[in-house]
Amino acid sequence: MPLQSTLSGRGSTRAVDTQADGKSFEQLRQECLQRGVLFEDPDFPAAADSLFFSQSVPVQIEWKRPKEICENPKFIVGGADRTDICQGQLGDCWLLAAIASLTLKKEALARVVPHDQDFDRRYAGIFHFQFWHHNRWLDVVVDDRLPSVRNRLIMLHSASNNEFWSALLEKAYAKLHGSYESLKGGSTMEAMEDFTGGVGEMYETKNAPSNLFSIMKKALDRGSMMGCSIDISSSAESEAKTTTGLVKGHAYSITGLEEVNYRGQKVQLIRVRNPWGQVEWNGPWSDNSREWNYIDTAEKTRILQNSTEDGEFWMEFDDFKRNYDKVEICNMTPDSLTDNTKRHWEVSMFEGNWIRGSTAGGCRNYIDTFWTNPQFKLELEDADDDDDVCSVVIALMQKNRRKLRKEGLDMETIGFAVYEAPNEEDHQGKDFFRYHASKARSRTYINMREVSERFTLPPGKYLLVPTTFQPHHEADFLIRIFSEKKAGALEMGSNVDADLPDPPMPSPPEEESDEEKGLRRLFEQLAGADKAISVRELQQMLNGVLSRRKEIKFDGLSLSTCHSIINLMDVDNTGKLEFQEFKVFWEKMKKWIMLFLSFDTDRSGKMSSYELRIALKAAGMQLNNQLLQLVGLRFADDKYDIDFDDYLTCIVRLENMFRAFQAVDKFKRGRVRMNMMQFLMLSMNV
Repeated sequence: MPLQSTLSGRGSTRAVDTQADGKSFEQLRQECLQRGVLFEDPDFPAAADSLFFSQSVPVQIEWKRPKEICENPKFIVGGADRTDICQGQLGDCWLLAAIASLTLKKEALARVVPHDQDFDRRYAGIFHFQFWHHNRWLDVVVDDRLPSVRNRLIMLHSASNNEFWSALLEKAYAKLHGSYESLKGGSTMEAMEDFTGGVGEMYETKNAPSNLFSIMKKALDRGSMMGCSIDISSSAESEAKTTTGLVKGHAYSITGLEEVNYRGQKVQLIRVRNPWGQVEWNGPWSDNSREWNYIDTAEKTRILQNSTEDGEFWMEFDDFKRNYDKVEICNMTPDSLTDNTKRHWEVSMFEGNWIRGSTAGGCRNYIDTFWTNPQFKLELEDADDDDDVCSVVIALMQKNRRKLRKEGLDMETIGFAVYEAPNEEDHQGKDFFRYHASKARSRTYINMREVSERFTLPPGKYLLVPTTFQPHHEADFLIRIFSEKKAGALEMGSNVDADLPDPPMPSPPEEESDEEKGLRRLFEQLAGADKAISVRELQQMLNGVLSRRKEIKFDGLSLSTCHSIINLMDVDNTGKLEFQEFKVFWEKMKKWIMLFLSFDTDRSGKMSSYELRIALKAAGMQLNNQLLQLVGLRFADDKYDIDFDDYLTCIVRLENMFRAFQAVDKFKRGRVRMNMMQFLMLSMNV
């Protein structure tokens, strides 16, 4: 079931212990110290499967602890910085770039790389790291056995041969995703999000919105991490220095934005940091350039007082856009910020699933199923402080896809659309999307872990629909909504309810219709002296009656379906049906038949499982996504169709469950009270 949470205040969120035995890092370390042994991780053993899942290990690997590699190993030597990060034989430079950026944000680094561990005091061969993973902070422990060849580490390592924090960090990240091989290929922003819990945005400076400076200034005020880079056209250009002192294919950090009065005009400036140090921009507004002589002395002092660090420089924003190609912004959640951050984002989060046959409707190209995707209502009430519109960043992330690679599953192609929402609080049907165009959407459907977009929307109510590109493709997802002002958000169609009025009293024998008289004659032929029919007799009777209706194509009702019918209609608990009970059921049956036929559009004798939500609602029952997914998995075939027998079984069982719940709900047992959702799930699983 989609889980919603809202973050608006600051404060640390405790990381969840992830070890299979449920023990924390401190518990495991203490046990090893008491037993006098070094930790060996059973969850991520020093074995080939931890390295690769699609190939054999190409060379003879030895898993060695740092104390077997050098005499005096250290966790961190002289502070963690980008020189501690050298790429090994794995294609995860995206991860390395993110770790390099992380070293510039000391508060975030201290969370990901806890400093309560080293090779001296209380050393037990165990280390731990913390990562944000699908709306939770996880504490991941590893042993310190690292893959090596001839006494040298073959994966990520430090330039200093006795420093090991970065190598152990990579191992913990590989464990999180199932293997080292799972880390091949990715984006720097993906890892930055896992190090901070933030939401990433990427802008191409040559095609950026006109208010990019304002976007970046607001992001900086909210504690966002920002970087920029210059594209390269070939590997030969990597790390090549331009005549203006900039380096191609190199990750820079953005550390400040200002507007200054220069010769009677407002000029926008940006401060950029080269992690290398020394190599700097030498154009206008660079260190000691003449432009600084033409602004107010106090303003110059204020702006330059924090720019003394080597490798950090100012440049005019237009020059910045001409020279740099990409800007990446990692917007931070409130719990990741320090108290001195000027402002913070308001954040809403939802977790959900696309399940084939019920909620995996695909994109707008597939109008017949698009409407069945999960839907979320977003209410933007207050405009931004300096505008009459609302800034919102929407990020859709697919979950666990790296870990699923070993099962042959890769990234799904995902995206989303935003519509103006009607006033009713219901899940919108096919006609709504047929006749209403989207107001905003992701720029493209793409097979990346996350798709994120920034929008400026007028205050109002909106409907957010996340989808895979193709229908019937399954995945779990997380939606995060960042807004400058607090925004309401809820899942549509999340209610579980039923409107099941008591059936009308059956007509007396003297007022029976011709149809009822015919049913009575057939009933009496099957019933014994007790004038009631058993489950097998009910099966025989219904199959005989329904087989005469040529519009219903089926192979006969199953005994299981007939058991469910007797459970529903047997008010006197005899285990059989009397004719008056059968007549009440038959009135229900006629309504259910008409519903089935209205959704069997091609007269195939089956209805699409994606239409089940509407059919059940017409029958007086409303299910949420989780229950619809459960029903679809139980009753739909491999073509996402439901035949008449399964349809009838489904609808009879659900009415049974709703009526049983209404009986259970009339009393409480102590302080424990089962809710409808729990009751229906328990019943459906049975």
